[in-house]
Amino acid sequence: MKKAFKYGSVAAMLLLVMLPSLIYAQGYLKASGKIITDGNGKKIILRGMGLGGWMLQEGYMFKVSNLGQQHIIRQKIEEITDADYTAKFYDRWLANNTRKIDIDSMRSWGFNSIRLPMHFDLYTLPVDQEPVAEKNTWLEKGFAMTDSLLKWCKANKMYLILDLHATPGGQGNDLNISDRYPDKPSLWDSKANQDKMIALWHKLAERYANEPYIGGYDIINEPNWGFESTEDKRGTNETKNAPLRQLMVDITKSIREVDKNHIIIIEGNGFGNNYKGIFPLWDNNTVISFHKYGNFNTQQAIQNFLNISQQYNVPLWLGESGENSNTWFTEAISLVESHDIGWSWWQLKKIGINNPLEIKLTPSYQTLLDYWSGKGPKPAKTDAEAALNEFLNNIKLENNIYHKDVTDAMFRQVHTTATVPFKKVTVSSKAQINTVDYDLGRQRYAYFDKDTASYQYTPGVHTQGNRGRTYRNDGVDIKADENGYYIFSIEDGEWTQYTFNVEKSGNYNIDLDIMADNADGQASLILNGVSIQGIAIPQADKSKGWHPVTFKNVKLNKGKNVLRVMADKGGFDLRSVTFSKN
Repeated sequence: MKKAFKYGSVAAMLLLVMLPSLIYAQGYLKASGKIITDGNGKKIILRGMGLGGWMLQEGYMFKVSNLGQQHIIRQKIEEITDADYTAKFYDRWLANNTRKIDIDSMRSWGFNSIRLPMHFDLYTLPVDQEPVAEKNTWLEKGFAMTDSLLKWCKANKMYLILDLHATPGGQGNDLNISDRYPDKPSLWDSKANQDKMIALWHKLAERYANEPYIGGYDIINEPNWGFESTEDKRGTNETKNAPLRQLMVDITKSIREVDKNHIIIIEGNGFGNNYKGIFPLWDNNTVISFHKYGNFNTQQAIQNFLNISQQYNVPLWLGESGENSNTWFTEAISLVESHDIGWSWWQLKKIGINNPLEIKLTPSYQTLLDYWSGKGPKPAKTDAEAALNEFLNNIKLENNIYHKDVTDAMFRQVHTTATVPFKKVTVSSKAQINTVDYDLGRQRYAYFDKDTASYQYTPGVHTQGNRGRTYRNDGVDIKADENGYYIFSIEDGEWTQYTFNVEKSGNYNIDLDIMADNADGQASLILNGVSIQGIAIPQADKSKGWHPVTFKNVKLNKGKNVLRVMADKGGFDLRSVTFSKN
């Protein structure tokens, strides 16, 4: 992680020059017409990250989508250990997952805000567990965690946005995002649940009313409910949304009894995007949140919200997005920032490459996954606890894998097409570059791949980005074997670029370590803008396994050189580029 911190520090210095709206927080944020301003009336673009998986686990984050909600995950852990261990596991989970070092790192990478997805049961008991009906028992655990997080944010001059992600009873038919029990009354089926939610927001507002680094109250996350029709499971076709509007009005009224300072952030039905029936607004310090996943990054994709902003003179905030490739990230952020819209990505860490921090998938944890998916035997209690203890250690930032390509795409690449080396390489008499360490930069500048992003919510589009889903989050397809990472599924016309330094000019042999695929291929080079004739890679070479293809007597200049490895015809895999001086 030391290298990650070093990279982050450099990025932070660049961002202070490039992104003036990352200026330290000044007073309470405010909805000022169609923009958000600080206490001095200066426009601020929120550039944030959600802490998904900390207070509320969703199964997909940890490869247990088959288990579902957090309470089921907890039950499964208890079945292979015991109740005492499980209670300690969750205490350690909350202690290890997010700490000051995580917030410090996010600030160094360029983030100026944090969205905290809260689980209500860390702050108050569920309605059916209250010892006295219609009374609220307040739990110090959640408030203390929020206090600590706010302290870390203040130390970094970052805004903290409170997001009620799991409401009492659960706000939708997507059970995972609210840890909902489907056999119990939902938020919408129970006045007691709604009253508890209103009381919780009152309590939070009372506690943080005078905290300028609280950026706002995101009062309900992604409601998805059919009010007019129970068949509308996602709430996308609702035309009135009267119960949702009334609840948000009631919450706002309760907050304003104790807090006149902070922004109220609202979300429509249909996972935050269906605002039919919600207007007119009832508070003049309101921000409209929308969520965006897996669609095209065109103005048309957000035009409905731009229209809302114009019609009602209200700021917009892309309150949740992500779970895609770096190209998609750069495009989406460029799109919304061009309209003065801030954003918060989802999420900081999980098992997977499309977030800044990756939790390692270890063999011991895989044995648990195999058991839970029915592919392996039940582990002994001691083995299960050992695997879970290792996992608890791996969720700490210093044991995560830092994906600097992700943060580079979210910040630097939004503002420039310039490329920078992924790793520093100096060629003397001999040197090697792993092909997966191509330059950091945008598609068509650092690399070209025909499939760079996932449009999973766009009918008829089936692209997916990095098909190997490892090492980097660009479109380049990467796999791993016992010898390391390599590029595979190379198609005609694709290429990767490498910037390196040479100590002494001269003629060098350049070896590409390749393995033929199921088609005849051809590789060529472009060095410092000059093409070098290609070399055929016959399908028959597949029997050789990995072997070098040599470009002889290539002139390298002293100092900086830029090399593009071209697949004139796909049909081969690529592991490394080796320079040897003649």
